[in-house]
Amino acid sequence: MSFFQAPPQLGNTYDDDGLLKSYLARTLPEDLRRAEEGHLRHLGALSAGPLFEAQLRDRLNEPVLTQWDAWGHRVDQIEVSPLWKEAEKLSAREGLVATAYEQRNGWHSRVHQFALNYLVQASLDVYSCPLAMTDGAARTLLALDNRALLDRALPRLTSRDPSTFWTSGQWMTERTGGSDVGLTQTVARQGPEGWTLHGVKWFTSATTAQMALTLARPEGNGPGGKGLALFYVETRLPEGRMNGISIHRLKDKLGTRKVPTAELTLEGCRAIPVAGLSDGIRNMASMLNVTRTWNAMGCAWGARRALALARDYATRRVQFGAPLSEKPLHVDTLAGMEAEASGLFLLAFRAVELLGKMEAGVASEQELLLQRLLTPLAKLTTGKQAVALTSEALECFGGAGYVEDTGLPVLLRDAQVMSIWEGTTNVLSLDALRAMAKEGALEALGREVDAQLSQVRDGALRPCVEAVQAAMEHAQMWLVGNMGNAAGVEAGARRLALTLGRACELALLTSHAQWCLDNGHGPRTVAAARRLVHHGVDLIRDVDLDDSRALV
Repeated sequence: MSFFQAPPQLGNTYDDDGLLKSYLARTLPEDLRRAEEGHLRHLGALSAGPLFEAQLRDRLNEPVLTQWDAWGHRVDQIEVSPLWKEAEKLSAREGLVATAYEQRNGWHSRVHQFALNYLVQASLDVYSCPLAMTDGAARTLLALDNRALLDRALPRLTSRDPSTFWTSGQWMTERTGGSDVGLTQTVARQGPEGWTLHGVKWFTSATTAQMALTLARPEGNGPGGKGLALFYVETRLPEGRMNGISIHRLKDKLGTRKVPTAELTLEGCRAIPVAGLSDGIRNMASMLNVTRTWNAMGCAWGARRALALARDYATRRVQFGAPLSEKPLHVDTLAGMEAEASGLFLLAFRAVELLGKMEAGVASEQELLLQRLLTPLAKLTTGKQAVALTSEALECFGGAGYVEDTGLPVLLRDAQVMSIWEGTTNVLSLDALRAMAKEGALEALGREVDAQLSQVRDGALRPCVEAVQAAMEHAQMWLVGNMGNAAGVEAGARRLALTLGRACELALLTSHAQWCLDNGHGPRTVAAARRLVHHGVDLIRDVDLDDSRALV
């Protein structure tokens, strides 16, 4: 009789995630957690069942751009996949953006919102991309307090009604560069009927959104970032025509292929300044706080999905007389993945907590300093971990992990963007350096780590405490010791940032492990923390710059 290998299956993504349940039990008020548990379980069932099945069926459906209709009219219509259409409706109905803005539970609203997204997004083909930008646009409009734009856009961006729900784009990247947005060449001109934009946007993700925030340089303004202004754009005019926007093509990308990413030319695109006619980059700060937090959380749910499939497959795949789940080496491999996934989960959610506290106006001065540094650290650390972990997960499937119609390779292709979106690892490392240059940011991180470790009493966790303390001490000594060597500090910025990020992860995981022991959630998290120590925390090394230059 011929053999056919059973594919991996998913269980309810809420019921099967012990770390999520213990984290919510620790973080959310008990009445809120109990009231929302049914909703969380409902989303967990949707994600593991009909949405996951639809995702597999929808594998080959990608966005299609139609530039002209049959009669020669320029229409620039993008047709997205069936799952993306359903994702838009579900996002409104389930409050995947709205929950954060309804503020029914103070700063916990952000934790609640991202718990919902954590459960369902891995089955929605990166629909988190437009949602992140929608959330970022809503927060930016609130922060800049443009009343007319708030009245126009905010109710739509935060709607629970699919018929009125809007998503937003974020159009920053031009041919001159993605990271150095101060080189933006798009020009803003004021005429009798208002402002119009003229230029090319090289990457515009989720181009099907109803609106976008973008940068342009008002005529007469000087060069650099200070001369840019932030503009609000609606993509279509009231009669349905494109708003002075021509879509040249959709990008042919390695991953996130369900996301319609386009090249645009703006030719008299009507726009409204959001907050004055300068300082556009500074005015984007609220947006970056939000989108970088979404990025870190995207790493968390992507890693969890890859690990869940690999763990289930290990119980179904029999080799050399026993399931993989009984093979010591395979068990060891899965355990290492679990440790990394647990650390990045807690670091991402810590960024969520700080964002929630800042927005609710209850963050202390210490937490505001911490948020400024921890957000880029969380984004860059989790981005590197997600790629490595997902690659390991595909290897757990052997050849099946390399075959497209299993639906597995897309996990790695989509993970790769997480270290690129919203700032590459190097760009975020330099941003972390700037945060540390501000008085008190590194000290705030040190106090955060000390506070987490102060709760740890169990002897089994002592090596974790010592590893965090040693890494933090080395990071501080290295930075102080190189204060007069700007080139050396810049060269080591990535290793410094990853050390601080991993040390913070381990501190959070160790603290949570103690809480789990104290509150009947078992020793699993203790094992994860101890394993993370063995993977390495301190990555700081003094490197000869002349050697580096000789190698490039």
